[in-house]
Amino acid sequence: MEVAGATGAEIVSADALQVYRGLDIGTAKPSAEDRARVPHHLVDILDPAQRFSAGEFARRALAAVAEIHGRGKAAIVAGGSGLYLRALFSGLAEIPAAPPELRRELTARLREEGAAGLRSELEALDPETSRRLAPADVHRTVRALEVVRATGRPLSSWLRDAPSSGTLPPCAKLGLTLPRAVLYDRIEERVHAMVDRGWPEEVRGLLAAGIATDAPALQAIGYSEWIRHLQSDVDRETTIAAIVRATRRYAKRQETWFRRERGVEWVDARERARLVSEARARLEG
Repeated sequence: MEVAGATGAEIVSADALQVYRGLDIGTAKPSAEDRARVPHHLVDILDPAQRFSAGEFARRALAAVAEIHGRGKAAIVAGGSGLYLRALFSGLAEIPAAPPELRRELTARLREEGAAGLRSELEALDPETSRRLAPADVHRTVRALEVVRATGRPLSSWLRDAPSSGTLPPCAKLGLTLPRAVLYDRIEERVHAMVDRGWPEEVRGLLAAGIATDAPALQAIGYSEWIRHLQSDVDRETTIAAIVRATRRYAKRQETWFRRERGVEWVDARERARLVSEARARLEG
């Protein structure tokens, strides 16, 4: 926000959940005031029941960047959804569609057995993808199993061999990092702040509005835990602790993912002045 405000740049969200309307607190979505100050793209564009893919993100993000550049502005793509960013920077492989009967089989197993069995199968067939996905991300687990079962090749292998898209303008990549202990403390503080802002009530409102508990958006970290809290005897403090643990694990997976990405310059997130200076230099250079 500071860099965009100083340079006239616009922000393209690379967050897989900020695309969903109504998921505001738990996704740390930019406020209406922030969006009035700096234009944001790919925020609040889908209903929670709609599916969104890395390929669709890349298509929309490329269009947004082109639109921004067409107005003579710079674009800042900000967010931590690794697969989405890889799709934008490098393109995605054209993975053959799975037979409909395979999707029906896996969906039936999910209903009858729960997610644990599918998760175990994915760990055996595609351990790399299994490590990347959150345990609650049943939709992507099913999709990864579809790919390996239908093609005989893990999703992780398809992604590694994805062709370059060749359509994104030249860009600089800045990655933010923190010592693990500092990061984990900040995660816990952030979760508690979200709860204080009314995160459980946000989830209750989504369910009251008729959003199904198995909607794609509600499989996200935090939302699935609050649904469990609201529909069972899991108490509030246990739920908060579970969200903190899941978020810390996700942060660890994110760091592992982005450390493998090429061309990322890492900056300690506590060095605010350096970060802002370097980002501005790249946008204005």
